[in-house]
Amino acid sequence: MSDKNRELQEFVEKVVQVNRVSKKTKGGNRFGFSVVVVVGDKKGRVGVGLGQAPDVTSAVKKAVTYAKKHLILVPLRGTTIPHSIRIKVGAAEVLLKPAPVGSGVIAGGAVRAVVDAAGIRDVSSKVLGTKNQASNVYATLEALRNLRKRA
Repeated sequence: MSDKNRELQEFVEKVVQVNRVSKKTKGGNRFGFSVVVVVGDKKGRVGVGLGQAPDVTSAVKKAVTYAKKHLILVPLRGTTIPHSIRIKVGAAEVLLKPAPVGSGVIAGGAVRAVVDAAGIRDVSSKVLGTKNQASNVYATLEALRNLRKRA
C-alpha cells in the first residue's frame, strides 16, 4: 500500500462550511471559495483548516493540508472528555460536558464535526454564542485544546 492510500485511511475529512466570496476588479467580479475543513484520525488527534481558492476542490486541498500540519492531541477518558469546559472565542461560546458511555454525541453540526473527527464517542454540548459554523468550529477546537487530563 502506498503512503498516499495509508494517509487517506488514517484521516477523516469533513467539510463544514463553503462560502462563495467575490472581489470587485477592473474587469468585473472575481469569484472564489472559502472552505472550512475538519480533519481527524478518530484516535484523539484533530485539526481545522481554512482554504481559499478559485474552485472548491483546490480550496478543500489547501484546508486539509493546513489542518494536517496543525493537529492537536485531545486527552480522552475512555470514550468521553475528562471534564466539562465552557469557552468563548470571539462571538462563539461552546459548552462541552462529559457523558456516560452509550449516550453518544449530543451536538450540533459544527461541534459534531470536530468531536467525531477527534474520536470522542460520548459527549454533550451546547453552542451558546453565534450561529456561524466556522466560529463554532474554532471555539470547539480551542475547548478541546484547553482540556486537561485528570489523574
